[in-house]
Amino acid sequence: MADLAAVRSDTPGCREQVFLDSAGSSLPPAPVLTTVIEHLRRESEVGGYRAAAERQDALEGGYGTFAELLGCAPDEVAFTDSATRSWLSLLDAIPFREGDRVLVGESEYAANAVALLRHAERFGTRLEVVPSDGSGQLDVAALRGRLDERVRLVSAVHVPTQGGLVNPVREITRAAHEAGALVMLDACQSVGQLPVRMDELGVDMLTGTGRKWLRGPRGTGFLAVRRSVLDHLAPRQIDHSGASWVAERAYRLRADARVLQLWETGIAERLGLIRAAEYLLELGVAQVATSVAWRAAHLRDALADLPGVRVHDLGERTCGIVTFTVTGVDPERVRDRLAERGVTVTVSTAASSRMDLPRRGLDAVVRASPHYFVTAEQLDACVAAVADLARVPGMSPRS
Repeated sequence: MADLAAVRSDTPGCREQVFLDSAGSSLPPAPVLTTVIEHLRRESEVGGYRAAAERQDALEGGYGTFAELLGCAPDEVAFTDSATRSWLSLLDAIPFREGDRVLVGESEYAANAVALLRHAERFGTRLEVVPSDGSGQLDVAALRGRLDERVRLVSAVHVPTQGGLVNPVREITRAAHEAGALVMLDACQSVGQLPVRMDELGVDMLTGTGRKWLRGPRGTGFLAVRRSVLDHLAPRQIDHSGASWVAERAYRLRADARVLQLWETGIAERLGLIRAAEYLLELGVAQVATSVAWRAAHLRDALADLPGVRVHDLGERTCGIVTFTVTGVDPERVRDRLAERGVTVTVSTAASSRMDLPRRGLDAVVRASPHYFVTAEQLDACVAAVADLARVPGMSPRS
């Protein structure tokens, strides 16, 4: 892992606060900020088209950068404006038939679930839930029991937004492929804090965002799809970037993943996204994963030792997300009181996880997500602030 002082020097926003919200929208490092601002300034000088043309090599190089990061080929990568856009584009391109089954886990994210429910209404697909096992992760044995030739897609969430577990993606994929089903991995909360490689996980499709653990700009996303799968997709949301208008009544689709990519985009933001991926690769993905895991474990263990505080992370394997509640204090009030102490966390609610949190009797949890630029002293400051909250006599949800 790079020198902590160096990465903190690149991250001015982490000096005056204890920033524990990289699972929401992290702090972009200085090289990303500089890349975005310099391109916007260049657009103001020569216009957007000319400025983009000047950076064409960097834009094209981004496909190779993400291929290196994600363990795939450059022509299997496409860029979008969000993880949700990436996920919806892939879902819409799968040629479902009426009666096809789609399997999801109990930790499925709200955006995906809403899209799948809408899809079922429109196209007659069947959405079915695979239960969690005793550890809280997706039950692979239960998944195998539900798989048959009618299952078209298994939607897997690598790291749930409302908890610190890591789902067993290799095992999920192996089971799905044995039944002939596709696997689409929501890697929104894993890319940037964990190694996420398609060649190792075996997934067919993958989606992610720039603004979270990758530390890129908001309004950026990416996807990757195996060429063997791409050949069988039928994308509908295409423009003259994903296809060529070759005659008055004819067009020709691109043969790579960029068939799913729209022409218009924020060039400055995309360049910032590419720079964020380069920054991660420079630090070392494995080294970052080790650093994040240590910080989360330190925070998780310390919070679990506090009277009146309950940690809610599940799974056989945990990651950089730490979720907890304080007895008698509404999670939003915890968030706000911590902000007054210079500690930035967020709240995950049942609105984003209708199958998981209610099953566990939870309406919401406080979510802390320390990245590698957070110091041990800052983690301890967070724990001290939570301890003070838990000791306040008569604290109520509205206090």
